[in-house]
Amino acid sequence: MIAAASDVIWDNRSACGRRYSVTCTGPTNQVVPQPCRGSVVVTIVDYCPAGCAATFELSQEAFTIIADPNAGKVQIEYHQV
Repeated sequence: MIAAASDVIWDNRSACGRRYSVTCTGPTNQVVPQPCRGSVVVTIVDYCPAGCAATFELSQEAFTIIADPNAGKVQIEYHQV
């Protein structure tokens, strides 16, 4: 499972290779009012460029584990593992 990191955690490429546990905590819109499914551990493999509106951009496979893909974006909690 992989993800791109935004400036919040990118740390001038230091985040590359780090692993984070990411847990869905709630919706960001009413399209899917209860999107959460759980948690996933991802490895940072890329940078989410300036303007990225998220802390992580999860791969489709990783996002599907934590939330309904129809939600598009969800609130999360995360910590390095």
